[in-house]
Amino acid sequence: MNDLSPASSPAGGIRAGASTLLEQAQTLGAIRVAVVHPCDETSLGAVLEARAAGLVDPLLVAPRERIEAVARQAGFDLDGIAIEHVPHSHAAAERAAALAASGRVEALMKGSLHTDELMSAVLAREAGLRTARRVSHCYLMQTPAYPRPFIITDAAINIAPTLEEKADIVCNAIDLARIIGVDTPRVAILAAVETVNPRMQATLDAAALCKMADRRQIEGGVLDGPLAFDNAVSADAARIKGISSEVAGRADVLVVPDLESGNMLAKQLEYLGGAASAGIVMGARVPVILTSRADPGETRVASCAVAVLVANRYRAVKP
Repeated sequence: MNDLSPASSPAGGIRAGASTLLEQAQTLGAIRVAVVHPCDETSLGAVLEARAAGLVDPLLVAPRERIEAVARQAGFDLDGIAIEHVPHSHAAAERAAALAASGRVEALMKGSLHTDELMSAVLAREAGLRTARRVSHCYLMQTPAYPRPFIITDAAINIAPTLEEKADIVCNAIDLARIIGVDTPRVAILAAVETVNPRMQATLDAAALCKMADRRQIEGGVLDGPLAFDNAVSADAARIKGISSEVAGRADVLVVPDLESGNMLAKQLEYLGGAASAGIVMGARVPVILTSRADPGETRVASCAVAVLVANRYRAVKP
């Protein structure tokens, strides 16, 4: 697996330097994180690894007996780690959201419960974690075939987003890109083709999003679309098709038409393209570390590093 080191490129991209994403986060110190129901060896082990790396000060929100049983079976040492006892996963999600709303933790981390269960608690109006924006998930990825890390969004939360929801998805991704060092992120709005086709809703949405950016309804990045995937990441493909664009061939953000296409794209890059990844939910009052149960430990730790960067920005600028 490649790492998520910042790439140095005269064309832009993630902030240049020798430090890895992990090292950048470590300089900021650990953040207090409520870990929601980490009741299997994989999720609990990732928490301990992130703690050992100096990224998180975890508060485990789960049934105490189950956590301690998992730790015994895996040989984990929970000495010095706080446990907030709750009876089950649903209660864990609700309690963790309340802890975040009260300011006792700066981030939430998914354990062994389902994504829907956690996000339902985060998005409940009474939880107090919603902002004016719709929440969305960002994959920060680095693959050997591309010269800089990039973001794929949304591949985990919004199933078939409307134009209005896509605008929030774009804004969330721009915020994350700026937090990790891209001053003016280049945002490619993906579709199957690079021309507007009235029969393909993704191309109409892409054109509308770009016009919204022209009218300053979306700020902080440079948008172009519709762009097919090859045009977004390959300057040669863009040139062959006669596309002149600040974004084509060097995108920092890839905005997919829907969750299915985004999820398949991200997992293809990870499993067949040797990509490293980290996952974070943006748009709530705290970052939510959202990883798959199949993700390796390094992905979970990298996601914690991203959360540290986001939480530190939120200290200065409240979302």
